[in-house]
Amino acid sequence: MVLESLGNQGLSWRWPAALLLFLFAILGFYSGVSLTERPDVGEASVLTWIYYSLGLFVVGGLDIGIPVGGPAPGRTLLWLAYFGCPLLAASAVIEAVLNVMAPHRWQLRRLNRHIVIVGSGDMTLSYLRVLRATDNRTPVLVVDHAISAVRELELTETFNVTVIAGDITHDFLLKELRLKRAKRVILMGDDDFLAYEAASKILRMFPLLQSKIVIHCNSLRFLRAMQETEIARHSISFNSYNLAAKGLVRDTLKDHFVKTEGKDIVILAGFGLFGQTILEELQNNANEQIEMVGIIDLDADRRIQVVEEQQKLDAGYNRQVFQGDISHPEVWRNLRHQIDLTQGEPVLILGTGDASINLRTALWLRQKHPNALVFTRTNDISQFALEVGEEHDIGTISITNLVEANIPAQWLA
Repeated sequence: MVLESLGNQGLSWRWPAALLLFLFAILGFYSGVSLTERPDVGEASVLTWIYYSLGLFVVGGLDIGIPVGGPAPGRTLLWLAYFGCPLLAASAVIEAVLNVMAPHRWQLRRLNRHIVIVGSGDMTLSYLRVLRATDNRTPVLVVDHAISAVRELELTETFNVTVIAGDITHDFLLKELRLKRAKRVILMGDDDFLAYEAASKILRMFPLLQSKIVIHCNSLRFLRAMQETEIARHSISFNSYNLAAKGLVRDTLKDHFVKTEGKDIVILAGFGLFGQTILEELQNNANEQIEMVGIIDLDADRRIQVVEEQQKLDAGYNRQVFQGDISHPEVWRNLRHQIDLTQGEPVLILGTGDASINLRTALWLRQKHPNALVFTRTNDISQFALEVGEEHDIGTISITNLVEANIPAQWLA
């Protein structure tokens, strides 16, 4: 399953060559060169010269004879057109046949300085949006073991890529992808183990790709477990929630902490992957500015234990954990008994995976705590959430938007 999407790169050089050969023929006729079957061609009109010159691409000079007479430079130009035009046309026909017989192999054989992306999910779309915003020329291959026809069409039509169905861990496919000449490999599939397996095999076969392989790991626990491995040291590993959290803390929360007096209170309502990475970033980059972190989640106790297993949580701030539904008033009553939300400008982040619950709870909290800085999370960019947020002074957090805004520039080069 391959769609042509390299912008007909093979044809790009033929148009200048064809124009040059066409001009050679015209100049030859203009200089006074005649033809054995058309001796009066030198006295003919320009349209006649154009007609004969175009005919050289189709039948050569078989019906008009060979160049004779006239100045030597003119004959040389015409002979170049006689040989060049049929050869150029034949090469185009041969390539078209090869494209029909094995289009992807013919395209791949010509690739150089290309990017290979493994996976066709949302992270691939985000990466391609950022890449194509600044670079429309770099050839891109998207490889996946299974992809819907609609997603394939979206990728090829929107981002001008070539889509190939296959298993990235197979040696045959790895050789076909011309990774020796690739400038970067981006592994964004759904299977974390398979991604590291592929990275390991690619580095063994193509050691020059060291530090040029980017791995998206869906599981934070698996990502942290792999940090001390050789594969992780020779590649770049990241998690989308971690990337988003870094951007949120660096570009938004730290500025708020600087503007407020004293230390701040942060409430993480929802402690999944996003909430966990926000806590990690707060600890690493704003620890001295935090007085209290409150955590609410249906599975808060277990998730705190998981985080503590993977990383050391600094005790430089107070922490309160509340197990329960973030939309349940009783949970917030219990929180307010232990954390005073009326003082200063506390940060309340509604960050569960359910955008509707986040938004509804954010509106309720905005009424209860007008002094607070309230954020509601969505996955994709939501115009509806943005409109409601502007109307009620609620910050909107789009994971997709944060990820795309924080993809490092070196991953695109």
